Amino acid sequence: MGYILDLIKEYQMNIMLVLSSICGMLAFFVLITKTLTKRRKWIMLALELASMLLLVFDRFAYYYRGNTDVVGYWMVRISNFSVFMFTLAIPLIFTLYLIDILVSDDKYDKPPKRLRHSCYIAIIGFALLIISQFTGFYYTFDELNCYQRAAGYIISYIFPLSVLLIDLSVVIDNYKRLGRFLGLSLLLFSIIPTAAAVLQLFVYGISFANMSLVGMAMITYIMSLIDTNNMLEQASMREIEHEREERRNMKLLFEQTASALANSIDAKDKYTHGHSRRVAKYSEKIAHYAGKTDKECEEIYFAALLHDVGKIGIHDSIINKEGKLTDEEYAIIKSHPVIGKQILSSISQSPYLSIGANYHHERYDGNGYPEGLKGEDIPDLARIIAVADAYDAMTSKRSYRDPIPQQIVREELVKGIGTQFDPVYAKIMIHFIDLDSEYQMKEREDPYELEGDTSLVCSRYRSASSAGILLTNTFTHISLKTKMNDGFKEDVYIPTFIIFDSLDARVYEDENKRRDLFYLEYATIRADGVIEISEARNVKAETKNIKSAAEETKAFINGEVTIDIDAVRFKDHALIRMTDGFRSHEIILALQDSTRFAYLSITGEHCTITDVDVNKTDEEISEGFIPRIAEEISYINVPAGDIPNVQVDGWRAASSQGIKVTDGMKISFHTMSLPTARLVWHCAFAFLFTSDDGKPDGENYRELTVLRLDGEGWEEDELADNQVSVTKLDSFTNWNDWKTKNKSGLDCELTYHKEKGKVIITTEYCGLSIRSVTTYEETIPEVYTALTGDQCAITNIRIKR
Repeated sequence: MGYILDLIKEYQMNIMLVLSSICGMLAFFVLITKTLTKRRKWIMLALELASMLLLVFDRFAYYYRGNTDVVGYWMVRISNFSVFMFTLAIPLIFTLYLIDILVSDDKYDKPPKRLRHSCYIAIIGFALLIISQFTGFYYTFDELNCYQRAAGYIISYIFPLSVLLIDLSVVIDNYKRLGRFLGLSLLLFSIIPTAAAVLQLFVYGISFANMSLVGMAMITYIMSLIDTNNMLEQASMREIEHEREERRNMKLLFEQTASALANSIDAKDKYTHGHSRRVAKYSEKIAHYAGKTDKECEEIYFAALLHDVGKIGIHDSIINKEGKLTDEEYAIIKSHPVIGKQILSSISQSPYLSIGANYHHERYDGNGYPEGLKGEDIPDLARIIAVADAYDAMTSKRSYRDPIPQQIVREELVKGIGTQFDPVYAKIMIHFIDLDSEYQMKEREDPYELEGDTSLVCSRYRSASSAGILLTNTFTHISLKTKMNDGFKEDVYIPTFIIFDSLDARVYEDENKRRDLFYLEYATIRADGVIEISEARNVKAETKNIKSAAEETKAFINGEVTIDIDAVRFKDHALIRMTDGFRSHEIILALQDSTRFAYLSITGEHCTITDVDVNKTDEEISEGFIPRIAEEISYINVPAGDIPNVQVDGWRAASSQGIKVTDGMKISFHTMSLPTARLVWHCAFAFLFTSDDGKPDGENYRELTVLRLDGEGWEEDELADNQVSVTKLDSFTNWNDWKTKNKSGLDCELTYHKEKGKVIITTEYCGLSIRSVTTYEETIPEVYTALTGDQCAITNIRIKR
């Protein structure tokens, strides 16, 4: 051992020279590399340069040791100070490197506290190093200008060792996350210099600690390159699959967007639940039977799904009017095809969408609208949609009538052949009616009924499940019968109820589907009261025995059991009451927030479920009905401005107080999209209205216009006109960045200018310059404004007049 130490001591100057040269070369390679992020590149460059300078100054310290001339005097002092400084600097830079890896690679939202403590320790070490230069606490120089250890020498090692040991603990905790090569290099960087520093205390004259630090810095860079190359290789292998996945996602996004838009159209009319979806299915079915290609069938499906999009521009009071429309109101309704064309014509890659919207009310005999086209001059897909639309209108409930019996619907289609309808497509629809002996093709009283199924057979757990039943603030009563599957003798043979949320109200087991459809499962509740929590924040359950457990078990084994459920939801809490005649259960679930939906799906294990009956009651609950078992999720618990803060959990679910509009008035506020927000229009809105008491939805309320902060605006009253102009400023980058900034929260100021019969609203918000001009009847005495939105929080509302 002594021979080896002597050999190292003899050649350590040359070893230092070689190692420092390698570090210099690595620093150059770091500078020109393009595979590292900018921040990581500068950290790695600092690490290699610090390692190079550490050995350069260590070498100078040995070289000038004992030199008593002026140059030697200063070089010995500068070199030794630099050695101590870079011995501290390298662990500090390594800590910064570790922070960058953990934060930039999405392993942590912010650096672990321990790493911040490492930085503080290093800073204290630098301070003591500077103080030691005046006190001789760490080291001194004798009359021959030779370095001598002082009493505090050991303390000088405590600081870099503490930093490395803290970093080591973080590396160990995150070793599996870091990957094999990168994790190993970080582990070695923390361990080897620590061991070398301990050895340094007992061996004088050899720079074990310094050379080990430099060696580990070199290995860290090499391992970083290996790790980066592995990542690039994996990325290359995933590239083709990513392109395929991107195409699938684009198609899925289009489907989801079209479905969401169709749902919003149907939501305007309380009597047309699911109308757009049913018309789309009927149209696709007709097209397929008529021999259309798969691509043509898909285009017809989506054109039919959005055929009524123009109704967005029709006032709710007309759409939801009880009874028949007046001639004037009917004329307004007839404008929706043109409005739909205007909305969809901007989708240039799918021109069939605007064609379906514009022409679906044309008649085969030329007496339709809006253009009065005749025969085959009407686009083919519009002739198909016209048949499907008329069929669903007749088979759906309206405010003034119940669904028309199917045989009468058939007669009406026969009468319309060659006059209202294309003969070919009308006859296909009639053929479908003849095949539909059980009248399945209609709007269902229960929109959650399993389409075409009379029972739900579950073998293994969750092998089948119903569509979701939406829980609202009015009670939903569910009744069903269940029995154990024949030949099954195990213990678990009962229904289970899944409480969840997804874009299409369906339960999914596939992880990709769950991700794509934003699936969130709160909990599962078995019919015997066993609860499994997934994403619910809390649960409280109470069970009462009506009959003995033995009687209940016997009933499940030997025959049918009827289960009754009453479910309701208010804000972020849901209440489920369930009984099978033997036991009753009351379950309270604390949901994640008030924004997401909550659906109930029926499933089970080794059982058959029949006679499912779902009824919505008129029993509406209010605040306090469901005992709170978790704190309310609120994003407005901050000081209010001139009027109370507003949290809008869904589309215009809440609004601020009404504010009388005056010329020159300014309204400033802070707005933030909620964590669940994912669309551009999940932002704050301002709207103009008039009412007798100045309150939104007050007496004689009339809404004049709505202006969203993404620049979209529209008039809500037939006697008002709104024109919105939007300019993208230099600060605007893209809509994804716009959504990100909205989630972070931004301040906004709206300026109102009021003239006779006109209100102008202007603002600059998140890179957009928006100007809305609303003109209205001069007979309106006062105009008010209020703030609302979709999935956003609006706070610190200030009014300046």
